[in-house]
Amino acid sequence: MSTRRDVLKAAAAAVPLSFLPVSRADAERASEFAADALEQAQKSGAPYAPKFYKADEWKELRTVVDMIIPRDAKSGSASDAGVPEFMDWLAHDNPASYQWSRDALRWIDGFAYNSFGHNFVKCTVTQRRELLDQIAWPKRAKPAVAEGVTLFNRLRDFTASGFYSSRMGVADIGYIGNVARPEWHGCPKPAIDHLGVSY
Repeated sequence: MSTRRDVLKAAAAAVPLSFLPVSRADAERASEFAADALEQAQKSGAPYAPKFYKADEWKELRTVVDMIIPRDAKSGSASDAGVPEFMDWLAHDNPASYQWSRDALRWIDGFAYNSFGHNFVKCTVTQRRELLDQIAWPKRAKPAVAEGVTLFNRLRDFTASGFYSSRMGVADIGYIGNVARPEWHGCPKPAIDHLGVSY
């Protein structure tokens, strides 16, 4: 059975970089910033202070991204990888382009209030899953939550961009580029057969 992380990993591998919500250069700069911010927070013992997101948005953002990419046996969660810091750096650098992420958090909070009488962070894990499952699958979603589907899907793409451009995410994929290979025996036969090509 595939996990949510497997689905995101496959999607990240299949989607051309130009389709992701973040350019390669911006992703690299934001990932380096996030890694430095995590390291600094660990050294100082003081948590990272967001520059774009307000305190309540920051708590919700960290909760949502960890629901999208939770910690598993192989690697840490989205927040362990510095995804919220990645998002905050990009949003602070260009606030008008990332206002939609605030709108997404506000929509999810309103959905939680309407459904359970309190904000998303105060919901139980089961309640959070129930809420996100209603907006995570566009083809199954009811028309009444169409705006939430659009906003959540953008937030999920943003989360995946941050995670899979982080050091942790690159290791999670198993990327081994930039490593010298003393020998190359060609593409494995099963892969050639699957692609229907020959050389």
